[in-house]
Amino acid sequence: MLLTYEAMAEAAKFATVWVPFCRKHGIEPRGPESYFELKSHPYMGRSQEDFVNDRRRVRRDYDEFKARINGLENDIRQRSDAYNAARGLKDGEPRATWMADGTQWEGTWVEPSENHRKGDHAGIVLVLLNHPSHSRQLGPPASADNPLDLSMVDVRLPMLVYVSREKRPGHNHQKKAGAMNALTRCSAVLSNSPFILNLDCDHYINNSQALRAGICFMLGRDSDTVAFVQFPQRFEGVDPTDLYANHNRIFFDGTLRALDGMQGPIYVGTGCLFRRITLYGFDPPRINVGGPCFPSLGGMFAKTKYEKPGLELTTKAAVAKGKHGFLPMPKKSYGKSDAFADTIPMASHPSPFAAAAAVVAEEATIAEAVAVCAAAYEKKTGWGSDIGWVYGTVTEDVVTGYRMHIKGWRSRYCSIYPHAFIGTAPINLTERLFQVLRWSTGSLEIFFSRNNPLFGSTFLHPLQRVAYINITTYPFTAIFLIFYTTVPALSFVTGHFIVQRPTTMFYVYLAIVLGTLLILAVLEVKWAGVTVFEWFRNGQFWMTASCSAYLAAVCQVLVKVVFRRDISFKLTSKQPAGDEKKDPYADLYVVRWTWLMVTPIIIILVNIIGSAVAFAKVLDGEWTHWLKVAGGVFFNFWVLFHLYPFAKGILGRHGKTPVVVLVWWAFTFVITAVLYINIPHIHGPGGKHGGAIGKHGAAHHGKKFDGYYLWP
Repeated sequence: MLLTYEAMAEAAKFATVWVPFCRKHGIEPRGPESYFELKSHPYMGRSQEDFVNDRRRVRRDYDEFKARINGLENDIRQRSDAYNAARGLKDGEPRATWMADGTQWEGTWVEPSENHRKGDHAGIVLVLLNHPSHSRQLGPPASADNPLDLSMVDVRLPMLVYVSREKRPGHNHQKKAGAMNALTRCSAVLSNSPFILNLDCDHYINNSQALRAGICFMLGRDSDTVAFVQFPQRFEGVDPTDLYANHNRIFFDGTLRALDGMQGPIYVGTGCLFRRITLYGFDPPRINVGGPCFPSLGGMFAKTKYEKPGLELTTKAAVAKGKHGFLPMPKKSYGKSDAFADTIPMASHPSPFAAAAAVVAEEATIAEAVAVCAAAYEKKTGWGSDIGWVYGTVTEDVVTGYRMHIKGWRSRYCSIYPHAFIGTAPINLTERLFQVLRWSTGSLEIFFSRNNPLFGSTFLHPLQRVAYINITTYPFTAIFLIFYTTVPALSFVTGHFIVQRPTTMFYVYLAIVLGTLLILAVLEVKWAGVTVFEWFRNGQFWMTASCSAYLAAVCQVLVKVVFRRDISFKLTSKQPAGDEKKDPYADLYVVRWTWLMVTPIIIILVNIIGSAVAFAKVLDGEWTHWLKVAGGVFFNFWVLFHLYPFAKGILGRHGKTPVVVLVWWAFTFVITAVLYINIPHIHGPGGKHGGAIGKHGAAHHGKKFDGYYLWP
């Protein structure tokens, strides 16, 4: 949209002030909104007075920048109306959207029309900032027009390009994966940097040193087999109690860090630095492999040995041709663009002077960049299967990283700067459940595809294979958990219990399981560096997700596999629906009903009713062995305690007061118990102590309560 382009243009203009200011005074974090929200501003520059004056000026420019951004939509509409009125358009004629320079916008118009609507528009590539020069460029001294003294500051800015790929009806544009592949080709034609940083649109760079740390993993010793570097994810705007475990610290600081000790962490879709050639289908260099054994990266270079006493060095010398020239697979697999194909060997062995030679992007280069973003460019190519981000699943990130790992590539986890990139998380229950539904469905899609880790190549580390199997099958836990959370509670109603007179071996087995779980919990807390509260909150949301999103994902994928029906998803909304100015967490209490909430609600009711019935039977004297019932009742309340955040979420604004939830549960419990005791037909025709189930009825019918309960 034109709104996005003009917002980027305003950002590029403000960057000419903000970036030199940050370099001059060592500003961190680099996000202006985050920086100006800090209560204290640590100073790392030369002159305190100079810093105060510069900061005051930059803050004023930033406020003006935000005001211009907020008014862009209205400005675009007024400008377009003025241009259309000047052209004397009649009723019914298409009303174009106009850019500030007086040219028609080629993308989606404010009033959509043919070839200018969502899903039907031309490709657009517009350069906002050109390549920086290869030498340092100092800024101007302070003046009346520019009060900032930048005479000793490098004012170069990186290249900034607006890209909108072509979209046409009837074409499968492959959502995010297709957009990433189009950007990969476009950036290759324009800059061809050897490294690619992938960030979601709701993430921003919070630390300027993060990229340097990531590249060190790529250029260090024995690092030529590192395909990508994954950074931790951190989120802002999450409520202080993290009700729905948005931070997910156990996964990011525990699981991914543990995988770093094997073949490396999985790719999680954002905050990831790639080696460009890994996206083109190259194999990693093999140990002790020399000569032109292409398509492996090691085979691209002839080997020259330098022998010294006790030392043998193998270095990269001249580029060698393989079966497909300098490409790892046939040229047609990369599309019809010769210009793009020519960039691939240069990306594998980049020259520091190649990018510096093209300081200004020429029209022919721009036209080629538009061509590689065409809707039909990937037809009959390897994009989406053997090249680039992989298609066929909503979790293209996991399967793309997996395809690199099975080739023998490694990945690394960079936790040096844990808050390197900051994103936005959905704090509303409905949006959070839909987000988890999309992730879990994508994982199962991978399991039922040709990318099943059970059949991966031998280059995949054995424990890495186990990790990928776990990642692609974890939603199946919902099936077992549904029985685990409902059958024990229903046993109180039916009187038929799942465990009868446990043996000594049963208790030994139970003690081993509980001990193992306790050890894992301690290790997770220790390795991830989280508090016990954070760890337990993670477990609470796992229970909620398993009973809702995981179960729905299993059903959807089974329908897809059996009936060959595609699965559609809506994107996760992270825009607050409440009054954010009065309450930054207002969206937490907005209730949006969804069918995903049905199963957890049923589980809550079943456990409340089951406990109430057991309580009523003990009071009524029907069950005299109340100590044996206590374990089962405790387990029921343990399930309810895990679903406590979900209960708060469905209560909406009433969930602000935790007591309300407890009162609600207690009220239901008491009412059910009273009804059970006082409604005659529940006890049969004999009344309270008559019929088949009276105070002594069970004994009269040859039945005796000997049930034991299984609880963790």
